[in-house]
Formats: sequence, C-alpha cells, structure tokens
Amino acid sequence: MTSRFILSAALGVAFLASGLGAQSPVSSGLQRLTTRASRNLVEAADEMPADKYGYKPTPAQMTFGEVVVHLVGANEMMCGWVGGTPVTEPSKLAPTDPKEKLVSQLKKSFDYCTTALAGVNDSKLADSVPFFGGRKVTRAMAMLIMVDDWADHYSQQAIYLRLNGLVPPSAKRKEM
Repeated sequence: MTSRFILSAALGVAFLASGLGAQSPVSSGLQRLTTRASRNLVEAADEMPADKYGYKPTPAQMTFGEVVVHLVGANEMMCGWVGGTPVTEPSKLAPTDPKEKLVSQLKKSFDYCTTALAGVNDSKLADSVPFFGGRKVTRAMAMLIMVDDWADHYSQQAIYLRLNGLVPPSAKRKEM
C-alpha cells in the first residue's frame, strides 16, 4: 500500500463519518463501512451460483469459495484485534463447503465485526494491536487495512460475477 492510498483512505473514512456528528469520526466511519462491506460482500456471495464457487479467472487467482473463506478468517482476526475482543472459536471452513454454509459463515463474521467494532472509538487509534505474522500495527492502520481488504475483495467478487454474466449487487442499486 502506498502512503498516498492510506492518506486517501483515512480522509475518506473521516469524510464519511463527518456527517454522523460523532465524537469519534474515524471509528464511526469504520462502523458505517462495515455495514456497507457486509451488504456488498454477502450479497455478492449470495448472487454467485453454488456451481461457480470453484470458479477462478486464472490459475494464479483464488476461487470464489476461497475468497469467501479468506474473508471469514480475516474478519474474525482483524475485527477481534481492532475491537479488542478476539474470536473465541475461529470458523473451520473449506472453499468446497456448500454455498449455504459459506454464506452463513460470512454473514456471521460480519455480525461478529459489528459487535466487536461497536465499542471502538478514536481515543485509542494510536494503540498497538496484533497483526498478521506476529507483527504489531496501530489500531488506525489495522482499521485502514481492513477497509482496504473489504474493498479489494468486493472488487474481486464483482469481477468474478461479471465474468459469469452476473451483475454485482452495488451495480444494481444506488450507493451511499
């Protein structure tokens, strides 16, 4: 990630939160973006037919099912780190699990994120939180990476849907 992208993302989160009248505009923005990401990612998972969950455009890319499994795991880890409430029992999923199970777990992972992030506020943005590879990052950095990951994977899902003749959920409605 470039520092220019991170700055743009931070400004975008602050801009989205500015209309909320919140004491914690960045955290409120994250909570709002969690709702948006959940809607887009879960609806995209619902939209893809079950027989296309093994689809991937090139051999180097993840299958659609692998994207969903990745999202569930990342949500459980990152929302726990940012919210300070680590998930007690991570989901055990395989990309070949039935679509219904994968979509259900994706919904549950976003429900978990909503709960875990509800108490987050801007007073602790500079605090250190765990991150992948045993590293530590600031809570603010983890929040930005999480939003970036959701956008990245929704874009991936949207492309997979389009390549299969389907319209992504956000293209079917007006976005905020």
